[in-house]
Amino acid sequence: MPEGDAVYRAAARLRAALDGRALTRSDFRVPRHATADLTGRVVLTTASRGKHLLTRVEGGFTVHTHLRMDGSWRVERAGTPLRSGHMIRLILANETWQAVGIRLGMVDLLRTDQEDRVVGHLGPDLLDPEWGHEMAARAALNMAARPEATIGEALLDQRNVAGIGTIWRAETLFLSGVSPFRPVGQVADLAGMMGLAHRLLDAGKNQSGGPVTTGDRRPGRRFWAYGRAGRPCLRCGGEVLGGELGAQPYERAIYYCPACQP
Repeated sequence: MPEGDAVYRAAARLRAALDGRALTRSDFRVPRHATADLTGRVVLTTASRGKHLLTRVEGGFTVHTHLRMDGSWRVERAGTPLRSGHMIRLILANETWQAVGIRLGMVDLLRTDQEDRVVGHLGPDLLDPEWGHEMAARAALNMAARPEATIGEALLDQRNVAGIGTIWRAETLFLSGVSPFRPVGQVADLAGMMGLAHRLLDAGKNQSGGPVTTGDRRPGRRFWAYGRAGRPCLRCGGEVLGGELGAQPYERAIYYCPACQP
């Protein structure tokens, strides 16, 4: 599943291609909105909210999309032939650029003043420009409301804090020295952990390509824990373990060092 920093970068690409330009093509390929037509309306901006994208259009409309597990937005020159075999869900184009939404998990068209219908349930956004101690404290309180939940599950619950996925969960927990299986009620500094998660995603959003390194800059060693199951821990030399955490069908991959993350 895309992380909040990847969704942030997708929003930036959409803004660069669509903002301030009138749509010459509006093609919703989902049954619910198959007859919707935004042609002629100017795109105002695209904002990211956790893992959600909100493309606001002239006239008080918002196009809400979510990438889910394998969705993406491809931005290319207008008129570029569409690639066969792709599950295209939405096309928004102007005279210069076209944005093609592939395998989008959610596509909604709603009034801008009703955006809370799709994002109102989210906790504080780790990439909110106003992020600070108050938001970190609020996210910590959200998680503390269920002290029996594992910290690994709590971090992925977007109702607690929005934007983190399996990559930055693994890195946040490793750098915090906390096992993903530890109950939330036994984590000493939840607000501090939220601050660390924010710094990791904030660094990741500025990467033009793959994920940002989190400390080890040697070739091929991009992460402390994520994706390193069966390999030596970069800190202690012990074996990094992998597995899954969460009730089906919401289980997600975890990576951790049992020595460094008791």
